[in-house]
Amino acid sequence: MSFHPLMDYGKGMHQSQRALADEGPAFVFTAENLATLEDICSRYPAERRKSAVIAALYLAQRQQGYISRNAMKAVAAAIRISTAEVEDVVSFYTMFYQRPVGKNIIQVCRTLSCALNGAERLTDELQKVLGISTGETTADGAFSLFEVECLGACDRAPVVGVNDDWHECQRPEDAQKLVDGLRTKGAASLTGCHLHKEHS
Repeated sequence: MSFHPLMDYGKGMHQSQRALADEGPAFVFTAENLATLEDICSRYPAERRKSAVIAALYLAQRQQGYISRNAMKAVAAAIRISTAEVEDVVSFYTMFYQRPVGKNIIQVCRTLSCALNGAERLTDELQKVLGISTGETTADGAFSLFEVECLGACDRAPVVGVNDDWHECQRPEDAQKLVDGLRTKGAASLTGCHLHKEHS
């Protein structure tokens, strides 16, 4: 017998998957991002330059908003590996998006601690507030909603990741407040990680 709740791994769960990415618009790293990438690559031995692939993908995603096939080609050229090797990384990790997403990417943790503390109800409330289902983006491009696996703050459940930050102890009844805060204050409305605050 398991105490783990029944998990629906359907379209709302952001999963790693192998699918040919859209070509997307022409992509060239900005001079600033290219300089940043070269600085990162310089920290590795020349023969290990490909170790910077995740950093390169983050830079590309922040520049374009998602990772298109043209962005993969640019990453491959910049760190001198094949496009197929870049695609392997993109298709494996769930933090890389192969289609446009919202300005605010809301990720609700659905694993045990968060599930036991109301993550399902939280997701339901966020769907109502945003007017979308999980895996979708609002018409104004402001929000995308996903359910994800553990975000690593089980003692502060339920946890919601928003872009590169997060919000801890999120109650379902405060879903509207979370969305309103993101619209008006952005990341300043989030709690952040209490461990990061204690150790910074």
